[in-house]
Amino acid sequence: MSDDIPLARLRGVHKRYGNVQALAGVDLQLHGGELLALLGPNGAGKSTAIGLLLGLLRADAGSVELFGRDPQDLAARRGIGVMLQDAALPPTLTVGELLRLTASYYPSPRGVVQSAELAGVADLLRRPYAKLSGGQQRRVQFALALCGRPRLLFLDEPTVGMDIQARQRLWGAIRALVADGCAVVLTTHYLEEAEALASRVCVMAHGRIISEGSVDALRARVALKRVLCRSRLDLATVAAWGEVAEARTEGDRLWMSTPHAERLLRRLLAADDQLDALEVQAAGLAEAFTELTEAADAAASQPEAA
Repeated sequence: MSDDIPLARLRGVHKRYGNVQALAGVDLQLHGGELLALLGPNGAGKSTAIGLLLGLLRADAGSVELFGRDPQDLAARRGIGVMLQDAALPPTLTVGELLRLTASYYPSPRGVVQSAELAGVADLLRRPYAKLSGGQQRRVQFALALCGRPRLLFLDEPTVGMDIQARQRLWGAIRALVADGCAVVLTTHYLEEAEALASRVCVMAHGRIISEGSVDALRARVALKRVLCRSRLDLATVAAWGEVAEARTEGDRLWMSTPHAERLLRRLLAADDQLDALEVQAAGLAEAFTELTEAADAAASQPEAA
């Protein structure tokens, strides 16, 4: 399969659960060597889209392909790895036993030691799974997801329960897999994780894709800017200005978000002639996500035209 042919694809997909429209005409493609962050509030349709690609659900309309096949085809499913948020694993088996068992389901798996080292659990191979901490169990689940040499890896909230060091190590492993040509679908509520890892971001709301593109392109779509400075002005005064959407202190600096950056800069300079360390930044992914989903909520609440 050449690089320009999608590894997985949704085309015009609709899915309902009774009266609830979970997906309403979704189009999505996944290519080798990219990390797609699939973001959205609860109920946006993320889990349904992933369930369709995994072959766990059937679409009501539209088409779903995994490596050009039906996602329920065994040959297609052998090309994926999955790390779900909730995993029920045999608690009495050791980490090494779990890896050997899972690897046995694939035609050309990674070796147990290689999988364990990539996931940072090589020192846990003889430990029973039930004796591990929550963060250690998540790292083992990651090792299980990658042991079959997947061409497409699904990671659902992969770093929940991990400390900062473990999270950074897992990020490094994910980057290595992507560099090796693996496609990764990441769902996470840690927006800084998506910002750090994603080559493409897809934001969903109300069963539709409302934004898709690079992190920089998504940030550029929103009006908010960040303004940072050192100032003699107090936080309460600045927070009350009409140009300021949000204000707080970060160390010795004021941090403000604003849809009116030029007006705010002029007001700051006029109010404090000793203003220092002034910096203007594009909105972060968190601000962009919030603005996009709030706009989608507002649009969904409007009554349809007669």
